[in-house]
Amino acid sequence: MGINEICASLKKYNNFLITVHTSPEGDALGSQLAFRSLIKKMGKQATMVNEDKVPYGYDFLPGCKSIRLLNKSSKNIDFDCLAVLDCADLKRTGDVYKLNKDKLPVINIDHHISNRNFGDVNWVQPYASSCSEMVYRLFKKLHLPLDYDSALALYTGIMTDTGSFHYSNTSSFTFKVVAELLKFGINVTQVYRNTYENIPVSDARLLLKLMSKVEFFCQGKVVGFQIKKDLVKSKKSFIDLADLLLNFGRSIKGVEVVVLFKENLGNNCEVRVNLRSQGNVDVNKVASFFGGGGHKPAAGCTLNGKIETIVKKVIAKIQESLT
Repeated sequence: MGINEICASLKKYNNFLITVHTSPEGDALGSQLAFRSLIKKMGKQATMVNEDKVPYGYDFLPGCKSIRLLNKSSKNIDFDCLAVLDCADLKRTGDVYKLNKDKLPVINIDHHISNRNFGDVNWVQPYASSCSEMVYRLFKKLHLPLDYDSALALYTGIMTDTGSFHYSNTSSFTFKVVAELLKFGINVTQVYRNTYENIPVSDARLLLKLMSKVEFFCQGKVVGFQIKKDLVKSKKSFIDLADLLLNFGRSIKGVEVVVLFKENLGNNCEVRVNLRSQGNVDVNKVASFFGGGGHKPAAGCTLNGKIETIVKKVIAKIQESLT
């Protein structure tokens, strides 16, 4: 299956429920918002529902206030097709997938190599820079016009998932896409500042505290951070510190892998693990071993247990990949 089958499904159905993975970031939000715009340009209906709130720093994206947070009233949403974007596994949508109690058709659009092809129609492109890049291709394939709002959403998604265009998933096609998007007058400086240079003072203090607790493993080749819920439960803002910590770890000389362990505020025994590699270690294989997945340089998984035990298990698995 591929883009042709996706286009056929978009023409076939009329009312879409659109969702992405939990803890959405730039690419998830960018692709979701642009996909909603695409559906509307086709003269069809679309509702966006996510498990988690839009993170702090992305409220500049046009249409983000239209993303509904999953709640009891969500079960009354009418749709005839579930569209899941930027999600390797259906359960990564949180409980949103459970809204599809009538087992209506599922469209799966994603770029993670670990994607489980869970949809009735699947378009999985592991070598695409981002899901946003894939949605751009849908606009072109369906001969639908882009506008400023869609271009801004897609640019944000591509920029964030390519690490501001310096990750290995950045291709010549990526730059061709961005060149067209910039014709709509996107202020690239402001997008970057909104996304990366917009940290509240309280979060900056917390970030410094977390950085001071950095741990080194495997002769300095692996860097680890822990975010325990007692540190973040009183946070008023919803900024995601994960990328900031992961990028800091990647900047340390000699580091091959950065791993972040974050306790789930809503579950006493659940820990989210984010992994980043400089390229030599395939962290997707590490995450897949624990039931997660992603890409070779970036992946994640969720484990149950005490954070101290999980740290030992994950570091041991990473060490196997280093030898």
